[in-house]
Amino acid sequence: MAKNAKVQKTNAVRLLDQKKVPYSLTEYEITDGQVDGITVAGKIGQPVESVYKTLMSTAGKGKFYVFVIPVAAELNLKAAAKAVGEKKIEMLPVKDLLPTTGYIRGGCSPLGMKKLFPTFIDESAKTIDHIFVSAGKIGMQICIQPADLAKIINAKFAAII
Repeated sequence: MAKNAKVQKTNAVRLLDQKKVPYSLTEYEITDGQVDGITVAGKIGQPVESVYKTLMSTAGKGKFYVFVIPVAAELNLKAAAKAVGEKKIEMLPVKDLLPTTGYIRGGCSPLGMKKLFPTFIDESAKTIDHIFVSAGKIGMQICIQPADLAKIINAKFAAII
């Protein structure tokens, strides 16, 4: 996988470079405002099943969890709570996303957040060679092997959709 040297580096990209993890970057057009995951999959010419979104949840003050799931899927909050060992979790309000992670909605990467939060990748990722996740800004995706992603962010695979 070749690296694109002309791209503005995000925290996610810097982390991968620092850890010498193989990846590639794909940019897509954002001027039309269509940046939902299913549309992004089409824009980057990839099957929807290989493009994943990063979701933040909370189980109360100071308890944050990251979930990486296919863009066409919905997070099962009960399964996610069970995976993290909490009775209940809820989605982090959008207004809290930037101060908590350093990323904005639509550009939230599981890599390079302000802190390393407990992270869970849907087990469906184990069945494919490469997945695409946000590179930390709208308009850019990282292609990475799921095992490499899990290793670098200390993530676990779980049934969460």
